[in-house]
Amino acid sequence: MKKTTTITRESGRYFLTDRIREEVDFWATPQSSGTDAPPVQKPVPSGSRIIKLPNRETWSIPPCDLQTAIANRQSRRRFTAELLSLDELAFLLWATQGVRAELHQAAVLRTVPSAGCRHPFETYLAVMRVNGLESGIYRYLPLEHSLVPVKELENLPAHLTAATRGQGFAEQAAVTFIWTVVPARTEWRYAEASYKVIALDAGHVCQNLYLACEAIGAGTCAIAAYNQTLVDDLLGVDVNEEFSIYLAPVGKIIEKAD
Repeated sequence: MKKTTTITRESGRYFLTDRIREEVDFWATPQSSGTDAPPVQKPVPSGSRIIKLPNRETWSIPPCDLQTAIANRQSRRRFTAELLSLDELAFLLWATQGVRAELHQAAVLRTVPSAGCRHPFETYLAVMRVNGLESGIYRYLPLEHSLVPVKELENLPAHLTAATRGQGFAEQAAVTFIWTVVPARTEWRYAEASYKVIALDAGHVCQNLYLACEAIGAGTCAIAAYNQTLVDDLLGVDVNEEFSIYLAPVGKIIEKAD
């Protein structure tokens, strides 16, 4: 039996255009109405343990030529059992959502572009093999360049396989990046014109992860086919305000022989 859907070919293709911008009253957005911008980072629950990450001044990451990283970039689904170091994880987090400068309370410059400098994403990690971290779910705090534990979970690899619709390479990864979106951050400025640019922004983030992985002998493969309910439940997010949008398992790869 064919499933019914609210999305049609016409509406899907319309989403890919920029015609919605012609329909939005930008004088009526929350920003134009004088509403304060949403926070650039979710608050940390009171009493949470904060794990400070190595920074650019202290981590040990080898240099990587950009041309080489671009030339070698590919989706990788076969990982070794090797652990990622905390330095390597910190580097990947900085490369994808690191803060370069705080402009003011409502805007920061990061290592990736974002429409209107809105940066609507939160980064969660399903950690399985990272040196110095217990297995479990963590959230990245870009303003502090730190992690906050979210939950411990038994048999996390099996949960990931189920949440990614049976894509078994997710459970073989050392860590899976799970990005959620907080739409209100972008809606504050762009209202209904937010949704296409949010999707584009997600691509900017993940491409940086691909390239950064090349610098540490690791690989990733982006996942856009996942079970929305299972992933959101795994993270424990309020789906009315925040929900998963993109995943990327990361692990060390087998080096090709010269």
